[in-house]
Amino acid sequence: MKEEQMKINLNDEDYMGSHEASVLWGKQKDYVRTIYNKYPKRFPKGTIRKFGKQLIITREGMEAVTKVKRSEL
Repeated sequence: MKEEQMKINLNDEDYMGSHEASVLWGKQKDYVRTIYNKYPKRFPKGTIRKFGKQLIITREGMEAVTKVKRSEL
C-alpha cells in the first residue's frame, strides 16, 4: 500500500521561520527556539519542524503556544 504524501505550499503565510514568527507575535526573536528547546511538547504534533538549524513553525503552532490568534495581532 502506497502512503500518500501531504503537499505543502511554501508560499503559504501559515508557515514561517521561528525568528519571523516570534517577532510577528511581539516576542523576542529567539522566543520560539527557547520554548521549543525547553518545552517541545507545548507544540501540537506537526506544527514545528527543524530543518538543519532552522525551525519552521505553523500559525497553528504559534497560536497554541502563545494563546493569541494571528487575527488578534
